[in-house]
Amino acid sequence: MSSLEIKDLHASVVTDEGAKEILKGVDLTINSGEIHAIMGPNGSGKSTLSYAIAGHPKYQVTSGEVLLDGENVLDMTVDERGRAGLFLAMQYPVEVPGVSMSNFLRTAATSVRGEAPKLRHWVKEVKDEMSKLDISADFAERSVNEGFSGGEKKRHEILQLGLLKPKMAILDETDSGLDVDALRVVSKGVNDFKASNDAGIMLITHYSRILKHVQPDFVHVFSEGRIVESGGPELADALEESGYVRFTGGKQEEAAAR
Repeated sequence: MSSLEIKDLHASVVTDEGAKEILKGVDLTINSGEIHAIMGPNGSGKSTLSYAIAGHPKYQVTSGEVLLDGENVLDMTVDERGRAGLFLAMQYPVEVPGVSMSNFLRTAATSVRGEAPKLRHWVKEVKDEMSKLDISADFAERSVNEGFSGGEKKRHEILQLGLLKPKMAILDETDSGLDVDALRVVSKGVNDFKASNDAGIMLITHYSRILKHVQPDFVHVFSEGRIVESGGPELADALEESGYVRFTGGKQEEAAAR
């Protein structure tokens, strides 16, 4: 069993005006087999949390710890965090022109596994995962995310998840921009991953619609850089009805806080 322990995490984002504190003491523990939904309004710091854990250079951790199986990932480089078992599905996946999906995926798998997967087995593994996500065969020869629709980009993120099999997966607004059909397929991919891997999942979202397909064990409300309330799936239903107004005082946090 693995665990991700976030202890009193503080982090700032680098802006033209200098460093701006966004995370103001985040405490959270995720164990293998658990899905934790992080919900909150725009600008509450949800995405900052994901990027700070992953090691994005724009975000500076000023204090606190992030322990994966007892080891502080904040002392690791970005690629070391990936090899240790951390995975981030980004809200806005970047395009990588000139790099085919097949080469990208096999290179990533080689880095995580420590050796190149045997080609025959790898081809079958990729085809199996692609079929689960209704991805056509020609997808593998396209450049990474170049010209992809929003749904295709999100399916690619979940394809990586299924192939790399991390210990802890952080899914940053995976439901953003998805239509009903794409949401169903992506949600099934997340559920399939959880069913076949002893992993923990942090699922960041604004809305409860993905939680109708991916059942969380815990729901946490994020506001002004910290978790302000935690509960079970029923908390997401309450947020769907009443919104976040009681946590924000009716004020919209600045979008730059993301």
